[in-house]
Formats: sequence, structure tokens, C-alpha cells
Amino acid sequence: MSEIELGKAGTDLRRNAIGVSHIVFFVVAAAAPLTAVVGASPAAFAFGNGPGVPATYLLVGVLYLLFSVGFTAMSRFIGSAGGFYPYIAAGLSRPAGVAGAFIALATYIAIELAVFGLFGFFVNDIVKTSGGADIPWWLYACLLAALIYGCGRRNIEFSGRVLGYCMIAEIAILALFSLRVLLSGGGPDGIAVAPFGPSAVFAPGMGVSLVFVVASFIGFEATAIFGEEARDPKRTIARATYLAVIIIAVFYAFVTWAMALHYGPSNIAAEATANTATLYLTAVKAMLGGPAGIALNALLITSLFACALSFHNTINRYFYSLGRERLAWSGFARTHGTHQSPYMAGAVQTVMMIVLILAFALAGQDPYAVVFAWMGAFASVGILLLQTMVCLAVIGFFRNDARDVGIWHRIVAPGVSMAGLLVCLVLMVINLPLVSSSESPIVESFPVILVLIGIAGAILAIWLKARRPDVYANLGRAFA
Repeated sequence: MSEIELGKAGTDLRRNAIGVSHIVFFVVAAAAPLTAVVGASPAAFAFGNGPGVPATYLLVGVLYLLFSVGFTAMSRFIGSAGGFYPYIAAGLSRPAGVAGAFIALATYIAIELAVFGLFGFFVNDIVKTSGGADIPWWLYACLLAALIYGCGRRNIEFSGRVLGYCMIAEIAILALFSLRVLLSGGGPDGIAVAPFGPSAVFAPGMGVSLVFVVASFIGFEATAIFGEEARDPKRTIARATYLAVIIIAVFYAFVTWAMALHYGPSNIAAEATANTATLYLTAVKAMLGGPAGIALNALLITSLFACALSFHNTINRYFYSLGRERLAWSGFARTHGTHQSPYMAGAVQTVMMIVLILAFALAGQDPYAVVFAWMGAFASVGILLLQTMVCLAVIGFFRNDARDVGIWHRIVAPGVSMAGLLVCLVLMVINLPLVSSSESPIVESFPVILVLIGIAGAILAIWLKARRPDVYANLGRAFA
């Protein structure tokens, strides 16, 4: 950055910069359709309710639409870049809000680290199998971190465009495969709607499927992160949230239905159990040809890039919000003189990521079995805990003042979604060894670690109340 740019640097984000489509690109890219479907659904098919997986995606979609009812109702009164933090602070208490902010940061840092690990693993594997050199995974991951920083430092519209291109490409190949299956008359059992029937979705193993399916929706809640940069945020955030949930749920259900049809609903569980890692690659090659298989691998890489960029922007805005409210170093609130992006938060985050990547590498940890699987499991528990807190916060926010919001939006929908999310959270904790593919005591301690992180945040808020009341009074309220 030049001295002139530094001189113009301020603390304001770019206003009226993005619309519904940009925000949807951020959210769907964070959900990483290709990575989520190829990575999560085979395990759901194998260990869960088999052919009932497509309907499970729709069921979880309904749950998150219910969550969105209260979430978007409250977003009309909360417009901060702090994500869940200001919602929890306004609806429960400032200590609870800071607890939520700490949990959110730990959760998003974990999921981004998981993406870096998976990226390094896949690129290394693709290069080796193509006859290239065996370059350590961590080097690829560090190069990705540098590239992501360069993109995140630009204005928010730039990231939105990049994510849009990546999202369209990965959705295209999955859509082509699915349409090819339908046009060819399905698989050995023909075109059947049985996977959407109650007997399929509520079959034994549904609880396990819920765990993997819920994890596929991580990132949709990021719509609130961009409230300060959105055009007409009161309308934009609500529309983007509903649209993102519907796109993710319907598309995932459609693709997994096509996959079940390709192998046959009666065979999909056995096929996924025998070939979990290659379930999609084999099917895509069979329906679209060998070059499509190569394209699938390439698009997995761009999918991970898009996912990492989306979470990079999300974490930047959490740091920015905490810096602005003096909960953390005030330098986090500096924005680029030209692009008005939180570039300092991005620089610190990038250094943090590289340090964590190198720490895992020096410890000799596997990028897939540990970095990706463990960090992904940690983030899955963290996001469910946060979403449950937000549901409770919505009810608390409207408790004493309904603000002309109906009972459905402020009590019923958030209450029902909170109950559903609590069930998913319990199932996630119970099945952590399966989700992480590890029975390590460290993995089993993840829920406790997250609670302790939250307690640390609450203690910091209480300390601020006693020692720095001016800072405490402003927590979560800069844009409420």
C-alpha cells in the first residue's frame, strides 16, 4: 500500500456496494456446493439413512428457513458487520454477545483452516497423480492464503464477482450430471421418487445423516456480516438469506437424488460404503465422460478457493467489528484508502492462518485426516451452538418490545428452529468420532473447548463493565 493510500485509510466499510446476488454468492460459495456434496453426502449415504439423504437436505432446509424467519426479523434492527455478535448482545446480554463473538471467531478460523488443509491435500494429490513433483501440502496452503489475502484486500464487489464465477462453474458440472441421469432414465431402478418418501427419510440412520447434512449448510448465516456494505440492507439481508437457504437445500437435494438414482436407491448405501471417496468421480465419468472427471477435480480446487475467500471476508469483518468496538486491537478497524476493505484485519488473519498451517505441518499432522476432519468437526459444533444462541437472542430481543413484529416471527419460528438446532447439536456431539473419523480425546473435548472459549469472552465483557464502562456500554450497539 502506498503512503498516499495509507493517508486516506479510515475505519468505514464500503457503503451501498453489494446487492442480493453478491451476498448470495458469498453465502453459497462458503457452503462450497461441490466440496459439500462430494465430501459430505457419500458419508450420509453410507452411514445414515441411505436413499433418504435427498429428503434430509430438504428437511434441514426447512429448519434453516424457520431459523431465517426470526433472524431476518431481527436484522431489520441490527445492521452491524459483526455477524452473530450484535444479535446475541442485543437479544441476550453484552457478556453473552462477546461470548458469541469469541465462539464465532474460533469456529470460522477452524473452518477456514480446514479448507486450507483440504486444498493442500487435493492439489498435492492431483499434481502427483499427473506425474508432477511431490510438493508438501502446506506450501500449497500457504500460497492459497497469500492469494486469498490479495483478493480480500480488494473491494467487496471484486470478491463477489470472483465467487460468482466459481460458484457458477461448480454448480454447472453437478447440474449437468444430474440432468444427464434424468434424461437417461435414471439407473437400475429407473426414476423413482421413493427417496423423498417418509419411509426413506425417517429410516434408521437419519440422525447420522442430519449431522453430515447440517454441516453442509455452514456459512449461510454470513448474510448478516455484509449488512453495512449492502444496498438497502433491511430488504437485501432478508432476501439473500432466504434465497441462499432455498438454493442450497433444493440444489443439494436434486444432486443427491440424481446420485441415488444413478446407482439405484436400493444400492446407494452399499455403493457409498464401498467407495465413499470416489462415489461422485466414478458417477460423473460414467455419465459425462473422462474429461468431466478431470474437470471435477479442477473444480474441487476452485470450490475450495471460493470457500476460503468467503470465510476470509467473514473473519475480516468479525475482527473489524471487534476492533471498532475496542474489544480487540483498534487496528483491526482500519480500512483500505481505496477499496474500503478491512485490509489490516485481513493481513493479521493471513499471518495467523500461515502460522497455524505451519504448526500442523511441523507437528506432522495429516492435512485430510486431522487438519480438515478435526477442524471441520470443531466448526460444525461451534456453528450449531451459535445458531442456537441466536434463536434464543431473537426471542429475548422482542420480549419486552414486539416492535410491530408478529408472534410467528419473534417467538414461534425461532422457538421451533431452536429446538431443531438443539437436536442437531446433540446429535453432532454424540457423533463427533464419526464426523471427524477419530476417537481422539482431543476431538471429544471440542464441545468443552467451545464452551470455555465462550466463558472467556463473557469474563472479558464483565471485566470491561468494571474497568472500562465506556467500552462496555458500546458493545454490540455501534449499529443497533
